[in-house]
Amino acid sequence: MISLVSEAGADAGDDLPGTLPDALRAELIAFRRDLHMHPELGNQEFRTTAAIKARLEKAGLTPRVLPGGTGLICDIGEWDGVTPMLAMRADIDALPIPDAKTGVAYRSTVPDRAHACGHDVHTTVVLGAGLVLAELDRRGRLPRAVRLLFQPAEEVLPGGAADAIKAGVLRGVGRMIAVHCDPKVDAGRIGLRVGPITSACDRLEIALDGPGGHTARPHLTTDLVTAVAKVATEVPAVIARRVDARSGLSVTWGRIESGHACNVIPMHAEIAGTVRCLDLNTWREAPDLIHAAVADIADLHGAKSQINYIRGVPPVVNDGAVVELLANAMTARLGPHSIEDTEQSLGGEDFSWYLEEVPGAMARLGVRTPGDTVKRDLHRGDFDVDESAITVGVELFTAAALMDAKG
Repeated sequence: MISLVSEAGADAGDDLPGTLPDALRAELIAFRRDLHMHPELGNQEFRTTAAIKARLEKAGLTPRVLPGGTGLICDIGEWDGVTPMLAMRADIDALPIPDAKTGVAYRSTVPDRAHACGHDVHTTVVLGAGLVLAELDRRGRLPRAVRLLFQPAEEVLPGGAADAIKAGVLRGVGRMIAVHCDPKVDAGRIGLRVGPITSACDRLEIALDGPGGHTARPHLTTDLVTAVAKVATEVPAVIARRVDARSGLSVTWGRIESGHACNVIPMHAEIAGTVRCLDLNTWREAPDLIHAAVADIADLHGAKSQINYIRGVPPVVNDGAVVELLANAMTARLGPHSIEDTEQSLGGEDFSWYLEEVPGAMARLGVRTPGDTVKRDLHRGDFDVDESAITVGVELFTAAALMDAKG
């Protein structure tokens, strides 16, 4: 049997395992590529769930599929019912966009589906850490139980985390950690931040209605195209003047639709976008502020408005002690030079719901090949990673679990 833990490279007196064996590195890269080729949307991750479950069972573990049929949890070691566990969370769903990469054999085989946010990497990191920790447990070197959580539907507001929490995944958990791929950070490094690291993110859908009419006589009807255009331009401007600029409240549109003919004023118009906010208190006030702004503009143009404000997720707020745990783990593995400060982003993440219940932290996992000067971003069809980041994530989580066990 090939060992999943190499003692080579461990310092004298260091309880941490050495670097990952080449066989495990290769297996994890192959696993990630398989997921990448078969992306599944939120709450449809049946193949992904089955693949994770099969590998954990092969390692002698007992994973439990979540009630919705996708996603699973798996405990490494036996929980004593008292000592809080460290949980490691991975999101397993993909995005509804086409894979635009060229020159790689592991492009998505599913039309209009792609792992363009790195969830395949997150999943592989937690799986790899679980395999290493399971072997350490068999050797009697895991002092405290650890929980792996493979969560579905992170990309589906308000996120699959809420359902996972309802299913009891936090029972016995004292702290939780996660990573998120960052194409602005070199592979071999992580970004850390105490406090908010992401923003709140909601979805906003607005419908405007009027009687319609002829473009020759707009004064006799409601000019909905002008009205929806005013909503598009003025709502963000009005909101920016009704809150503290430091709150980072941002309304950005992604869809606008109205009309079918150039000489007909339509009876219906729609506009949809996102609301993002860096400040938790302002996020709580945002729905009322936006309702008022939309109503004012719609009334001015004689349009009837209907707003569907869909609550998403609050900011991910990293706990200082858990950030310190990740920093110490990364330093032990790759040295202090492997850590950099990271800024709060306007991206949303449902990992925040877990941190409403238990302390935890998310690290930015560097996936940019060192020396690469091309600007890359998430949620793009050409997104890809330097796969050496998988090893970094596995060693980070493994070290964090062992350090957390020592208290």
